[in-house]
Amino acid sequence: MSGYHTGNKVIDETKQGEALVIDGVGSRKLYIESYGCQMNFADSEVVASILSESGYSTTRNMDEADLVLLNTCSIRDKAEQTVRKRLKAFHQVKNQRPNLKIGVLGCMAERVKDKLLDEEKLVDLVVGPDAYRDLPNLLEEVDSGRKAVNVILSKEETYADVNPVRLGLNKVSAFVSITRGCDNMCTFCVVPFTRGRERSRNPQTILEECQQLWENGYREITLLGQNVDSYLWYGGGLKKDFDKASDLAKASAVHFADLLHMVASALPEMRIRFSTSNPQDMTDDVLHAIAKHPNICNYIHLPVQSGSSRILHDMNRGHTREEYIGLIDRIRNIIPDCAISHDMITGFPGETEEDHQDTLSLMDYVRYQFGYMFKYSERPNTFAARKFEDNVPDEIKTRRLTEIIEKQNAHSLERNRERIGLVEEVLIEGNSKRSDQHWFGRTSQNTVVVFAKTGDESPGDLVHVRIDDCTSATLLGTLQN
Repeated sequence: MSGYHTGNKVIDETKQGEALVIDGVGSRKLYIESYGCQMNFADSEVVASILSESGYSTTRNMDEADLVLLNTCSIRDKAEQTVRKRLKAFHQVKNQRPNLKIGVLGCMAERVKDKLLDEEKLVDLVVGPDAYRDLPNLLEEVDSGRKAVNVILSKEETYADVNPVRLGLNKVSAFVSITRGCDNMCTFCVVPFTRGRERSRNPQTILEECQQLWENGYREITLLGQNVDSYLWYGGGLKKDFDKASDLAKASAVHFADLLHMVASALPEMRIRFSTSNPQDMTDDVLHAIAKHPNICNYIHLPVQSGSSRILHDMNRGHTREEYIGLIDRIRNIIPDCAISHDMITGFPGETEEDHQDTLSLMDYVRYQFGYMFKYSERPNTFAARKFEDNVPDEIKTRRLTEIIEKQNAHSLERNRERIGLVEEVLIEGNSKRSDQHWFGRTSQNTVVVFAKTGDESPGDLVHVRIDDCTSATLLGTLQN
């Protein structure tokens, strides 16, 4: 096992690829699967919107598709191997249906375009995260019998004017992208190379999208970015160029805390979440914004990756163990009932047993509600791959990951037991996976709650549930009148 999430559900490191669907009347059918992070799922909705203008409607039935697209993740080797296996399966279908077109989107696009197009001949087109507007032109190239590729990264593209087609079956919660790219250059990460430099979206377009979602019946939004805390709008341009901006632009700049205030005030009944945060960029202004607005959920996903300051330095994370603990303390002080989750990598090059024990002790200090835990996976062209030897044996990585998972399971159970006897406000998302006689929803702290239906409630309702029992992943309760 190389990837694990505990607290709400267990997943593989890439998630299972999800086929997303909406009703449509286009003459051609698009089947799209998304792998990896929430940004990829949000991007798939942008792609569906762009292609709808070219006569494509989406389908969840691959057998009726004219075009198959895989929105890919390149964060770990296993993620790429999962996509390759899926592409080979699609290619077998294409042998029986020569008119079927197959394409790869997203983070794998630039890095493996030559192999996929020419060496392995698995796909007809390859499109990077900043080139989705070019899809109609690229498909014309494919229709003419030519391979098509566009993996050029942009310094401006945010798709701010594209109204995403909401593809998920859950019509209660939606993703809203606020930034693209990343400037942090963690030594293990490919995102700056696959998604480019960081740029932020005009806050007015974000507000308009959120308001439209509310009018369409959505009751929860998640503001998305590789690093939402470094959101910065000053009239356009890259974050790295802010120092060159005029005094007027700097004075009127919108930071992430400002954006939170704007969205929360404009839509006081809409639940608001955000992901992902970077510890070195999270300011106390953001924490005070969460504390001020009851509709901003008391939940922060705060990746740390290691509990060792030495390893954090080699990862170029921009903070020490002590600084991270200081941030945790401030969160607890400003937002006492805030849930915190993490990302953790074990087996980074040079990690010693002492470093591993630092990670375990950090987990004991924070007692996270849940987390995403992985073995280190060397990614080509990253600083770590070029400069560090992947020298922790796999059996040691596996043992350390197991210890991390076991500790997190124990902490998740402890945290959930603390909620027993409380009455929680829960947003109903849909039927429980195990029983259509039960609802499932989430608390402000992002914990799943399952409870019996009474017949008077429906998805999108905010209800009060008394917590009677729990597992490490789920709260079990009774609906209150």
